[in-house]
This record gives sequence, C-alpha cells and structure tokens, in this order.
Amino acid sequence: MDDLGRYSRQILFSGIGKEGQSKLLKSKVAIVGVGALGTVCANHLVRSGVGYIRLIDRDVVDLSNLQRQSLFNEEDVNLNLPKAVAAGKRLNSINSTVTIDPVISDLNLDNAEELLTGVDVIIDGTDNFMTRYLINDFAIKYGIPWVHGAAVSSRGMFAVIKPGITPCYRCLFPQVPAGRGETCDTIGVLSPITDIIGSFQAIEVIKLIIGATTNSNLEQIDIWDTSFFSMDTSEGKNQQCPACVKRQFDFLDRSSAVQETYSSLCGRDTVQIYFREKRQRDLKKLSEHLKKNGKVTGNQFLLRFSPDNETSIVVFKDGRVLVHGTNDIVKAKSLYSKYIGN
Repeated sequence: MDDLGRYSRQILFSGIGKEGQSKLLKSKVAIVGVGALGTVCANHLVRSGVGYIRLIDRDVVDLSNLQRQSLFNEEDVNLNLPKAVAAGKRLNSINSTVTIDPVISDLNLDNAEELLTGVDVIIDGTDNFMTRYLINDFAIKYGIPWVHGAAVSSRGMFAVIKPGITPCYRCLFPQVPAGRGETCDTIGVLSPITDIIGSFQAIEVIKLIIGATTNSNLEQIDIWDTSFFSMDTSEGKNQQCPACVKRQFDFLDRSSAVQETYSSLCGRDTVQIYFREKRQRDLKKLSEHLKKNGKVTGNQFLLRFSPDNETSIVVFKDGRVLVHGTNDIVKAKSLYSKYIGN
C-alpha cells in the first residue's frame, strides 16, 4: 500500500501539502484521557497520519461510555477492557502504519515525566482540573505545547497553550475551582458537543505540528442554544502567574499546598482524599448535583453519597473526602473524579 496515497486528499489541501504530511508522519503526541474528547482526537490524528500516539487512561470501558466515546463498542464493555487498550486496538485497525502506545495509568506527578517527555504536543482529554494544571506545569517546564478541551452538558471549550507565547492555563484559570460538581456523570453530556470540541482539538494539534497559525482564542460553544463565544486571550498573560512567569510548578511539587493527597486507611476498605490547602465545600450545592445519581444523606457537617450498594463517598465541609468500599487509590480517585468533579 502506498502510504502517502492514504493521505492524498489531505495532501491536496494547500495548508498541509506533502511537507506538512511529512511532519505529521514524524510527529509524536500524547493524549491524556481516552474518553469522549480523547477518542475523537485519536481517531482524527490516526487517520491524518500522526506517526506516534501515546494513549494514557486509568479507566475501563463502561456501557454508559458508548453514547459518546466513539472508538468503543459493546464487546469492549463485555470484555471489561481498559480504555487505552480498546482504543489502541481500534486505532491499529484503522491505520496500522501509526505507532499506538496504550498506557493504562493515572497521570500524576510521579509518572508525568516518564509519560509526557519526548512528545511534540500534549492533548487534554481529561475530565478534571487537577490533571489539567499538572499538564500545564509540565508543558511550561519543558516547553511543550498542549491543547485544552472540555465538554459537559451541551457546552464545550478549547484553547491552545503555547509556553512562552500564549497565556498558560493558570493565567486563564488562576485558582482550582472550589465547586467542581458539574461532570458528565452529574449533569450529563450530549455526544455532538464532544465530537465538535474533540475535532477542534485535533485540527489545532495538526496546526501545531506543521507550524501553521493556531487559534489564539478561548473558544466556547453551546450546541443546545446554538451560541458561540470567542474570548481573545492574547492579552491574558498574568504577569504574576506562578507557573509561566515565576516558574513555580505547584502541581509537580509534592509539598505544594495545592496538592490532593490520597491514602488508604488500613483495615477499613477506605481511601481518604484531602487537600493541604483548606477549603470550604458547599454541601447543599453538591447534594443537588448528586441526587440524580444515587442516594444522598447528610447533615451540617458532611454529605454521604452512595451511587451503588458497595460504594459510598463522604464529603466534609473542609473538602476532605472518604471513599468507602475500596482500598484501591486509583479506583477511589476515579470515583471521586467521576462524581465530585475533579
């Protein structure tokens, strides 16, 4: 098979051509999170001929994923396949000339250097803020561009972050949001918005690789209201930004006050999650988000949420969380991210 023949229609596009295609074939990207956005990005980039794609995801394919996560099917659910593995298998069947590197792991400060070093672009396919701040710190530290994306309900946004050129993610969002209850699992998500945002991310990645001009705005879209909003971020650099100005990488620093700490409580089948930086949680607001997903009880001090008969998540006013029903820190982190919003 003529490898370039596969990309003939793409090469005909004047913005790419043979030179751009050659750059794509030699490029390496990492996709952090192989869910709705990640699968859309991966699908487009594999078909476009990006030479090497690392897929990083900690989760397994669930039936509820099939509504929007385009690389998975019912067989993947029945086999309980990790998302990175299932996506890798499908992508290999689409384009066997691309090197797919599936990694079943939770990206964190212990493995970020191992998993993200050496790539040309990092893609945000995550569903939580802490990982995005971690990606931002790493990208700035090593000068690697990355493309942010987010989608929930009928809304989505994306932005291109180029260290030293554009404002960084922490310039745009200086503080980790304290009320992080809006997730796909608490208020839902429409499949078309994840396709749209993931596709925009993919084209921005292609532009970064071939050296074309990227979008300089933070783009926001609501497909239910058919509304579009472009925020010009060209003047958005924060001259006091801890990350891109002061090069203070709090999300790569284990001792930083912004870190979330996870510990398995011996003999209790429970994982505790707490913040070094104390914060106040709006339990009433969180309760409203969680009611449609399980049983919610509580008092003035805490909220207890039970999505099933085996698991319960207790949230205290200061933000501390106990995940009952597991001593697996990765599983607890996944449950916390899924329901509480980070």
